[in-house]
Amino acid sequence: MSKTKDLGSSKKPDRIRSSTLRPETLGRLDTIDTRAKPGFDGSKSDGAKLLTKRGERLAGLQELLYAGGRSGDTRSVLLVLQGMDTSGKGGIVRHVMGMVDPQGVSHASFGKPTDEELEHDFLWRIKKKLPDPGQIGVFDRSHYEDVLVVRVHDLVPMPVWQKRYEEINAFERELVDAGTTVVKAMLHISPDAQRERLAKRLDRPDKYWKFNPADIDERAYWSGYQEAYQAMLEETDTDVAPWHVVPADRKWYARLAITELVIDALEAMDLGWPDPDFDVEHEKKRLAES
Repeated sequence: MSKTKDLGSSKKPDRIRSSTLRPETLGRLDTIDTRAKPGFDGSKSDGAKLLTKRGERLAGLQELLYAGGRSGDTRSVLLVLQGMDTSGKGGIVRHVMGMVDPQGVSHASFGKPTDEELEHDFLWRIKKKLPDPGQIGVFDRSHYEDVLVVRVHDLVPMPVWQKRYEEINAFERELVDAGTTVVKAMLHISPDAQRERLAKRLDRPDKYWKFNPADIDERAYWSGYQEAYQAMLEETDTDVAPWHVVPADRKWYARLAITELVIDALEAMDLGWPDPDFDVEHEKKRLAES
């Protein structure tokens, strides 16, 4: 099977541009090399150094967003992470969002719906976990489970899940109109890389808690999931909430790429420090006299 080249290999390892990770740039999922490093020609050690540097930029921007939210700015960011089991979603939460002030981050993980959640529209549980103003919200899996798992395992009739694409697009348009920047990333891993990561969980007692026997069962549906993910990209990659595909066999690259996606989103918001709601000089004088 033909694979894409490591796109952007002529670029210096200064940063990864979001446009490099767009589906229209990378092509179909079955042509993307999951070990590629689109937009980055550096080594793993280069990536580690750059992640530290760019993490400082991310932290500074996140502080601006959080400060604005505390002062009346209603804007927020929602990072949507989708990918097969072991694709690195949890690592993104720990290693990328761990570089910023936890006060300004909210995290939600969406597994199998509860009985209560099944009594409502599929977006009901999602809306309850949206980030507050000034926050970066992170979804480890999301509303897209209802056009992925549901489709692959035929949990609802096709006409039901098919109409959800447009419902999701409408939902995300409403979010953006209300001031939430939506950053969507599909972590694209190979079945071989997943096998290796599952094997490590079985080889290490400290990783047993992360292993779920059902993950092996799901491997039998790999091609079905790839079809579902491809349809997801084609149906819900919009101008207001675009998708990005991140080759995820190299964990360090995926973390660096997600860092850059969030930085790009925050920079586009043109954030600034909020004006004080008090007389600065008067407070300085009062402090000096206290």
